[in-house]
Amino acid sequence: MAPSGSPAVTLAVLVLLLWGAPWTHGRRSNVRVITDENWRELLEGDWMIEFYAPWCPACQNLQPEWESFAEWGEDLEVNVAKVDVTEQPGLSGRFIITALPTIYHCKDGEFRRYQGPRTKKDFINFISDKEWKSIEPVSSWFGPGSVLMSSMSALFQLSMWIRACHNYFIEDLGLPVWGSYTVFALATLFSGLLLGLCMIFVADCLCPSKRRRPQPYPYPSKKLLSESTQPLKKVEEEQEADEEDVSEEETERKEGTNKDFPQNAIRQRSLGPSLATDKS
Repeated sequence: MAPSGSPAVTLAVLVLLLWGAPWTHGRRSNVRVITDENWRELLEGDWMIEFYAPWCPACQNLQPEWESFAEWGEDLEVNVAKVDVTEQPGLSGRFIITALPTIYHCKDGEFRRYQGPRTKKDFINFISDKEWKSIEPVSSWFGPGSVLMSSMSALFQLSMWIRACHNYFIEDLGLPVWGSYTVFALATLFSGLLLGLCMIFVADCLCPSKRRRPQPYPYPSKKLLSESTQPLKKVEEEQEADEEDVSEEETERKEGTNKDFPQNAIRQRSLGPSLATDKS
């Protein structure tokens, strides 16, 4: 015969098991989740950030070590965080994530890429021994807060939005693939035309074009007229003087020819009888 207290003991054991299950299997994680909304918290303090994807086998193997390392975060005075690149494509573009998993260390806004062994002990030594000082920080041009990386983040977010729209057109609306591509092509064309018109409008508002008015004919002043007529008068006077000289020379030549003509006639007349006597 079973003891009368066995059902009570069994119930107590079940209650203890159910009470302890969340703490043994679903205990609270010390790893902070970073998104597009709160990523600027990384610019202050000491951080270790992991970029991962749920489907990545290497990321799955790293998770236990990363969770164990996060338990030491309070003692090491470092914040341990993670970013799911499938949920946060903007951060993937902002930090230029080309391999998974990728780990960054950040100290007061200076980002350094961790490329050492991926074990709990190595992570602790990296922070406690300040090994991050031997790593050159990322250039400010390629920092996550720069204009260039902000533009890259916007492009990544736009690509994911286009992909979501494409899936919506095909799966929910039942459009063929070429129909979805046609929609995006037309949207790109019209958005380009609209953007061009907006840029022209802004340019005309900021830098309006000056209309050229016909300029009146510049009439010369009396002083300029007097100065300009002086050399003309000199030229005319010189021409008149030259003409007078030429006319005087011509008159002299004519007078000379008129004087020589009667003398020649007289000579011919005087020579005429003498020639006749000689012939006889």
